Amino acid sequence: MQRLDLRQLLQQKLSPQQIQFIKLLQIPTAELEMRIKEELEVNPALEEGSDEPMDDLYGDSDDDYGDSDDDYGKDDVDINDYLNDDEISGYKMQGDRGGDDEEDREMPIAMTSTLTDQLLDQLGFLDLDDKQHTIGMQLIGSIDSDGYIRRELSSISNDLAFSQNVDACEEEIEDVLHMIQTFDPAGIAARDLPECLLLQLHRRDQDETTILAERILEDAFDEFTKKHYQKIQSKFGVTEDALKKAIDLITKLNPKPGGSGAGSTRIQYIIPDFILTNNNNGQLELSLNSRNAPDLRISRSYADMFDAYDKSDKKDKKLKETVTFVKQKLDAAKWFIDAIRQRQNTLLRTMEAIIKYQHDFFLEGDESLLRPMILKDIAEEIGMDISTVSRVANSKAVQTEFGIYPLKYFFSEGIATDSGEDASSREVKHILKEIIDGENKRKPLSDEKIEQILNEKGYNIARRTVAKYREQLNIPVARLRKEL
Repeated sequence: MQRLDLRQLLQQKLSPQQIQFIKLLQIPTAELEMRIKEELEVNPALEEGSDEPMDDLYGDSDDDYGDSDDDYGKDDVDINDYLNDDEISGYKMQGDRGGDDEEDREMPIAMTSTLTDQLLDQLGFLDLDDKQHTIGMQLIGSIDSDGYIRRELSSISNDLAFSQNVDACEEEIEDVLHMIQTFDPAGIAARDLPECLLLQLHRRDQDETTILAERILEDAFDEFTKKHYQKIQSKFGVTEDALKKAIDLITKLNPKPGGSGAGSTRIQYIIPDFILTNNNNGQLELSLNSRNAPDLRISRSYADMFDAYDKSDKKDKKLKETVTFVKQKLDAAKWFIDAIRQRQNTLLRTMEAIIKYQHDFFLEGDESLLRPMILKDIAEEIGMDISTVSRVANSKAVQTEFGIYPLKYFFSEGIATDSGEDASSREVKHILKEIIDGENKRKPLSDEKIEQILNEKGYNIARRTVAKYREQLNIPVARLRKEL
């Protein structure tokens, strides 16, 4: 049975302009440049440059996007040029600078070879038959980014049979594998960590230290990983000094030989969104990275088209369709420029509030001067939502006289102290690291002992919190910090 109901619903929806602003706000500076270039490519009504005020080119009325005065410049555009062409032309991708091609030239990219290329080159120097060469290429293709072959040889044998139509047993594959393991970098194509380290030791002079290091990896690797040095010493009957030399030798080996190949790693550069300087009078000066403040404007040519439309026959259907298209592009250009300006304003307000909270740190650069600060504190300070502050903090960085810091670095919870004040968790982590750095490495401090030391310093902190902070600092447990 059908029923007719009347319901009243209240829904909150974001407008296209709000969605565009949110997307622009959360991207970092490097991506903003790409986003602006994309918009310039798809919207011919948007141009680079700041020669003309936007309000002079783009009116507030829905049907009038400019005045009839001759304030737009010397070049008048005939609307017939747009009506006769299938595509809109005459729009500059790089603004009105002209004559300066230096910035538009592409920088040459250095050619680098990958680890796989290097290994294939070395494979070509071996005297192999066709079958062995095919096996070698399959093995090299199975090496992961760390330089290991973690697939079983039986699986590689199956791959050769199905993909290359090559019937190779595990013994034949292992023979070729041993050849590849002689390639550079040392330790390449190992099947596990002990084998990787042993391959590197085999290339060294076989003195007493090297031989002992090989014995440790072959017969006492489990004790070595757990740092049970006394067990190793008694097992091999060596002196503490000899064991220390062997352990030092092992720890200097490369556990990830694949990372040493050219082109195997990517370098990411942090582009700061803010630049903070101290003018030596205790006054901090904040400025936006110029890449965050691009010069954008509404195209004069497109604004002039509406002036021509006012003087033309408005009953022309083709002309009306063209003007509708131009209006959409002008709307999109205006929304984009407004979103960029709103982004700049939000970034500055957020960073100014952070500077106000962490003023002492920005003056001295001392991590212990950081105050407890959470997203809610900044949101209340600037009168915005916490989600807005979060979008800014998670993807932006500031350049100071002490280095470049991501904004989320300055946010931390508070730890109660005996004085009744809250200390930043980052300050506690800093002190915790100092305690561990100064410990006796023969007898590292346990988390319980570190908890006692912090409590004696006035920080009311539990053992589980010590463990959490230690893990966040990538510091291992006491047993794994032990040294000879």
